Amino acid sequence: MSIVTDNDLELLIGKRTIHQMRTVLERECGSKAALLLREIGFAAGEALYERFEQWVREHYRVEPARGLDAALLGEALHGFFESVGWGSVTIGELAPQVLTLDAAPWSEAAPGGAQFPSCHFSSGALADFFTRLGGTRAAVMEVECQSRGEARCRFLVGSPDLLTYAYERMTAGMGYREAIS
Repeated sequence: MSIVTDNDLELLIGKRTIHQMRTVLERECGSKAALLLREIGFAAGEALYERFEQWVREHYRVEPARGLDAALLGEALHGFFESVGWGSVTIGELAPQVLTLDAAPWSEAAPGGAQFPSCHFSSGALADFFTRLGGTRAAVMEVECQSRGEARCRFLVGSPDLLTYAYERMTAGMGYREAIS
């Protein structure tokens, strides 16, 4: 994983660092760890997006990145996230206002039999990233996770209100596909 600092110097944060941060926060903070990791990730989103802007400028000659043709967005996201070490991603649409970001392998995922999706840092970073890319507030919720033994990590990207509504329906027992519809 790489992050660009305010001084345009690249700071590399390895998978082991992210996994250790999760382990320590879960041990010390219990159930608050997920919220803290999302908040930390959200703070990393700005630098991640700035790096994407640079990557799109270099590879597609487009500035700003939100000016990239929609037909090229999936290709650009795949190339970018793979090049900075986060993993291989594919973008799709679950519903008219909900994108899916499927990742396998994904750098934050750690084998270990997690009970719930646990790429909280990524969820925060991606929320800030997609807010900047779309120009409107975005939320991200992970619904499948390699840390849980699933084949991929799947993140849903949508409005905070819509994903909150879906989350509430999921906690009542619905699957995420049904909760979004």
